[in-house]
Amino acid sequence: MEFDITPEEKKILLQTAREAIAAHLEKRKPRYPAATGTLKKKCGAFVTLHKQDNLRGCIGFIIAAKPLIETVQEAAKSSAFNDPRFPALTARELDDIKIEISVLSPLRRIENTEEIQVGVHGIMLKNSFYSGLLLPQVAIDYGWDRETFLTHTCYKAGLPGDCWHSKDTEIEVFSAIVFSEASP
Repeated sequence: MEFDITPEEKKILLQTAREAIAAHLEKRKPRYPAATGTLKKKCGAFVTLHKQDNLRGCIGFIIAAKPLIETVQEAAKSSAFNDPRFPALTARELDDIKIEISVLSPLRRIENTEEIQVGVHGIMLKNSFYSGLLLPQVAIDYGWDRETFLTHTCYKAGLPGDCWHSKDTEIEVFSAIVFSEASP
């Protein structure tokens, strides 16, 4: 990573994500904590929602187009209400949700899959009009090795599991600072 995030900034981001979701559910204007230093830098991020240790939503932005604090606000709302894999989050579920945030480094193209470090790198894979992304922690959560991680990234892109062998497939890696309400 080109920067680090302090424990206080992590706390602010987690509060911001929860407030974005709560305000939407309560149909009120959000009251966000003040952004400091790193939180004002443009950075990509994902917000993952877990309910009873099960995935309940995960959406983010790879490209650093907005300040980190705004990226987290948008990703939190999208994870809660726009992840096509799940129905929109309800007010009754809010207290059962644990929020995890992944702050992303810039993407770096690789030519050799041996460069991928399981548990350190996330993968962005592209082939023609298809693309798929898996965060670094996914491989650890499922106990995958490098090849299995690549295979599942192909599946995520809607491609055959061996697409990562193709010369037409572009692979980029990134790292992430990952923290959650359970372990900030």
